Amino acid sequence: MTDNTDGLIFHAYPQSPVAEKVRVAFGIKGLAWRSVEIPRLPPKPMLTALTGGYRRTPVVQFGADIYCDSQCILRELDRRFPTPSLMPTADHGLMWCLSRWTDGTLFDQTVRHVLGSVGDSLDKDFAQDRGRLYLGENWAEGLKQANAQLPHLVAQMRAPLSGLDAQLSDGRAFLLGDAPSSIDAQFYHIVWFLRGRWADGPSFLSEFSDLERWEQNVAAIGHGTSTDFSAEDAIACARASEPKADTGVAERDPQGLEEGMSVTVSPDVDGGEQPVTGSIRFANADTVVIERSADDVGTVCVHFPRFGYRVDVV
Repeated sequence: MTDNTDGLIFHAYPQSPVAEKVRVAFGIKGLAWRSVEIPRLPPKPMLTALTGGYRRTPVVQFGADIYCDSQCILRELDRRFPTPSLMPTADHGLMWCLSRWTDGTLFDQTVRHVLGSVGDSLDKDFAQDRGRLYLGENWAEGLKQANAQLPHLVAQMRAPLSGLDAQLSDGRAFLLGDAPSSIDAQFYHIVWFLRGRWADGPSFLSEFSDLERWEQNVAAIGHGTSTDFSAEDAIACARASEPKADTGVAERDPQGLEEGMSVTVSPDVDGGEQPVTGSIRFANADTVVIERSADDVGTVCVHFPRFGYRVDVV
């Protein structure tokens, strides 16, 4: 195992669109990172050992600090590696708010679009897992509806892509100008998903010539430099490290959170997922960090966004 226990470790699988978003961010910053390939479907025992039960993709690890959800990951990348910034303009607040739409409503619609287009040929285990995650308990009926509504879903996708194509028609290389930013990665993973996982994706996207030019520009950024790494070594890195997360709770916390309070954290959707249990180490408007200990990983801090996640006192 490498002695660099605080190096960037990325837990993901190649086909994940959200992982592709983060890989583009690695490319923008020119980062070197260690790649732990995780299973596409649960169980994911080596990943959940680190996270305490969180199973979504991707997860980033720095030693004993574990970052869940691309919101947390992109913020931490900018904090640790500030140049070049993923938020290079004074409009970073607006960009974060827009990212909640790209990563929320627009991404969920894209998932329904892709799952609906595959229909009955979708692998049953994959359909059950992702259907439950994104379509709720009655996922089978939701999948049928997505298939029946596919023309509508395509029309809904055509609208925002037409807007992006128009914005790019002035010849700019990236959405904000000459330099790539997080908003490029956040829209790119949608387009990447459509092109790669929808049979009609390439034909559909060919309508948007400037968007395709931008897509090629983003793809050319690359993913930085990766080396393969084992899940066992990632766990050993956590066990050999001490968490470096800040401590304390910002004033006016609407839930009255306090440092040391026992809580659970889970995505704020009915996806049938296991909550993560631990004690509050840090919380502010953007982030909640819980500390947890286990024999296999030692003491770790698991970082979550506040937006889109539920924190419950236990």
